[in-house]
Amino acid sequence: MIETFADEAVLAAAAAAAAADVLRAGLALRGHATLIGTGGRSPAPVYDALREIDLDWGRVTVSLSDDRFLPMTSPDSNERLVRERLLQGRAAAATFLSLYANTPSPEAAADIAEPQLRALAPFDMLFLGMGEDGHVASLIPGSPVMEAGLDPAGGRFVIGVPAGVGSPPVARISLTLPALLAARSALVLIRGAAKRDIVEHGSGLPVHAFLKQSKAPVRVLWTP
Repeated sequence: MIETFADEAVLAAAAAAAAADVLRAGLALRGHATLIGTGGRSPAPVYDALREIDLDWGRVTVSLSDDRFLPMTSPDSNERLVRERLLQGRAAAATFLSLYANTPSPEAAADIAEPQLRALAPFDMLFLGMGEDGHVASLIPGSPVMEAGLDPAGGRFVIGVPAGVGSPPVARISLTLPALLAARSALVLIRGAAKRDIVEHGSGLPVHAFLKQSKAPVRVLWTP
């Protein structure tokens, strides 16, 4: 299940090429394509490589699997990462759909994002990272909304996540498992021996709920 790459640069090139192929296919078939990105360290080099690829970015919509309930000015904002590392050069022509909104709560922001994300589904390409606690998106062990977020029969695509879990332990907005499964293709990007061990030998964590399903095609890309 796990595809091994010698280093971060090789993995980034492979992930960017795979994403570009999927996006081109979406553009050819439907005239538009969607890319759901992720935050963290692993996707940043992928974004650097992908933004240089020549495709019709003006017909691509980009959003996120999750974000902190923080404005883009925060260094912890996933939107900031995507805007600074992906939506540059050729990819600056893409449309970005934010999960964050200047609302009183992450739940209110999720209510705004819900119909917008549903309108984009099914997504052509989904990038996911994974935390050392086995979380994907902001479906984090210990969160009071994790169980609802992982319910494959749940009625929500986007949920608010209260503060107190994750690093940093701030409030968040997250796609649910049903939303993640609305992907035509998904890449899980992981790095280091500890994360590989979680994927290969762990069980019962959010990442396993995603990897053990049969609805969305998933590849796991790993580098030491």
